[in-house]
Amino acid sequence: MSLLTSFSTKAPFFCAALLFGICLALSGQAVATPVLEANSAQPLVAVLPFENLSGAPAPLRQLREEMIKALRNQCGIAVLEEKALEDFMAAHRVRYVGGIDSELAVAFRQETGAQSVLITSFEFQDERVPLKICLTSRLVSTANPPIILWMDSVGLSGDDSPGLLGLGLIHDPAALRGKALARLASSLLETLEGRAVLPGSAGKFRPRIVFRSPVLAPGQPYVLAVLPFFNRSDRKNGGDLMALQFIKELARYEAFQLVEPGVIRQVLLRARIIMDDGLSLSDAAVLFSELRADLILSGKVLDYQESLAFSGSPVVDFSALLFEAKSREIVWASDSHNEGADGVYFYDWGKISTASDLASRMVRSVGSLIAQ
Repeated sequence: MSLLTSFSTKAPFFCAALLFGICLALSGQAVATPVLEANSAQPLVAVLPFENLSGAPAPLRQLREEMIKALRNQCGIAVLEEKALEDFMAAHRVRYVGGIDSELAVAFRQETGAQSVLITSFEFQDERVPLKICLTSRLVSTANPPIILWMDSVGLSGDDSPGLLGLGLIHDPAALRGKALARLASSLLETLEGRAVLPGSAGKFRPRIVFRSPVLAPGQPYVLAVLPFFNRSDRKNGGDLMALQFIKELARYEAFQLVEPGVIRQVLLRARIIMDDGLSLSDAAVLFSELRADLILSGKVLDYQESLAFSGSPVVDFSALLFEAKSREIVWASDSHNEGADGVYFYDWGKISTASDLASRMVRSVGSLIAQ
């Protein structure tokens, strides 16, 4: 399985081998057929319309166009033509753009030639001062089952780097959007070139309460399914946003092969599973069987609050539970609460400006403890 870009027209065979190796590292198991054939110098990626999780109107079409430009210009990626994408989505009646299931992934490959799909979720944007924008994006193979090849998020504020006399402040929404999309494209390029490194986690973001069962063996490969979290916060789609953060951070570890959210959604709908206040044992048994997962992670979001003023600070509060298939036991439980100004005492130095960035750092700390 491989990714979807050609970084050197003079060395397509090297690119194929590199990208196939990345897929193997991410999947944690042998893969039957590479997505990128050795004679394919210009593999295609289909860029889906953006999913809006902000709960408010957003310039999704404009953002998507700018993302496509960044992929082409910054990464050298060949993007599936718009007409071909529209015809495919109309033929298959695709309305949900937050993920793809196995059948849709195979259809993408067979009918359009796209060897992977880029899925982007728009989380938040505020054009009041200070400007803010938050996005999460992932690259998914058109294999059966689809595999997450790369995933990252970005949460930026116009006052993140004010600099001397405020010269670094960003007052133009277009400039902040461009910076966010360029950062995502740069992250994707680093993964494609094998330059991505595992980011560290600061101690101040460690969960307040932790339980770990000895059943959770360190170093053992696991297939892991992350369910949407139960949203008890005032933030619309807070549970989906938190689930994406966990998928992103846990996908960085070779020990975990993450199940594509679109596949999980398909199983939940087909099995008519509605989780009102937790995962029952009977529902867990169905999900373990249908998803062929070793672990299922779920939890609750109690607070996912943005800072909407210079003096304010974002707040994120969540709990996480990890279920193991063989024992049917909870093998991990944690509770996390942080504010963007935690540990900040000198002129807002090190202050976190967006809930997305704060949640990402908190989940990164949880992920590093689970993966130990």
